[in-house]
Amino acid sequence: MKLISWNVNGIRAAIKKGFMDFLKSENPDIICIQETKARPEQVENEFPGYPYRFWNSAEKKGYSGTAIFSKIEPIGVTYGLDISKHDTEGRVITAEFEKYYLVTVYVPNSKRDLSRLPYRQKEWDVDFLSYVRELENKKPVVFCGDMNVAQKEIDLANPKSNKKNAGFTAEERMGFDNIVKAGFVDTFRHFNPEGGFYTWWSYMAKARERNIGWRIDYFCVSPLLMKSVNHAGILPEVMGSDHCPTSLEIQI
Repeated sequence: MKLISWNVNGIRAAIKKGFMDFLKSENPDIICIQETKARPEQVENEFPGYPYRFWNSAEKKGYSGTAIFSKIEPIGVTYGLDISKHDTEGRVITAEFEKYYLVTVYVPNSKRDLSRLPYRQKEWDVDFLSYVRELENKKPVVFCGDMNVAQKEIDLANPKSNKKNAGFTAEERMGFDNIVKAGFVDTFRHFNPEGGFYTWWSYMAKARERNIGWRIDYFCVSPLLMKSVNHAGILPEVMGSDHCPTSLEIQI
């Protein structure tokens, strides 16, 4: 099984920038998408080869949103966390398969002025972790997406100057620490203990060209699944968004 996750920063824009060529060349069994910024009826492409397509769009037009395109039919699909205060922005889709749950998630940004940090820390992070742990009581979980946090100093190029900035505050990092403490494995970091690997770059100051980035996109799995994970990767050469795709190869 080859899984890919990508914050495309607008699926319609990504299609114009080569998304379909990428999908054809990488040929994943399932692709999880964040920040679609569209409703399905606004996207003309039929995504050949992926008959099972699931969209969770935000109530606000052109904002947030997630999708899963799969070659394999899931047993069932649910949308959101089943908590009304979280579920208007289309941030979560869960697909149930025979041996595992697959969750795509686009975690809320705390905003530049950190005005959304209390919601993120005290509500979203707590409820999302509770949600995936509840799923795990039934069968193992794979969750992936833009977590909007660099957990450790090696996960961004300039940690010292960003300690009070959204995505690297102590509160946000603690939220991801709690995910790890709950037993979920950051698969890329498991295979790649060194720094210098990023998944998001600012459009300013040629940050991507200079590799001045942040690793904020993840594939995390229940510990029971780690023995089945063959590879976890980052695809920084793939353009079309300010994020690059991440990948997971798993025998399941």
